[in-house]
Amino acid sequence: MTEKTALTPSTHTAPPAKFSHGVKKGNILQVAGQVGFLPAVEGQAPTPAGPTLREQTLQTFANVKAILEEGGASWDDVMMMRVYLTDVDHFAEMNEIYNAYFGEQNLKEAPAARTTVYVGLPKGLLIEIDALVVLS
Repeated sequence: MTEKTALTPSTHTAPPAKFSHGVKKGNILQVAGQVGFLPAVEGQAPTPAGPTLREQTLQTFANVKAILEEGGASWDDVMMMRVYLTDVDHFAEMNEIYNAYFGEQNLKEAPAARTTVYVGLPKGLLIEIDALVVLS
């Protein structure tokens, strides 16, 4: 039986509760919901990348990517991404940022994706993204 491995890249703080930033078992990798916190600095509380959706989205992508790499994956291995926004008015801007970012990644095929509005993120955070990955 394949072992389940928790993933916490060096850029991430230890989770505040009993969960992992990512978990890999066999050829499946689940990236937990990531937000736009800057890379961890020991002794400092997590800090958002900035107040704008663009800043937070790009940092969130970087945080997801760090977990993908920690698990031996890339954006091409992502099967499904779920995006959670705190404001319905951010849909168009997020789609613009998403399309530009993934246009630069030269993916063979885009992953399936779902975006929804969720108001439960901590104050000041505008976006959260999780991903399901299948490795070859």
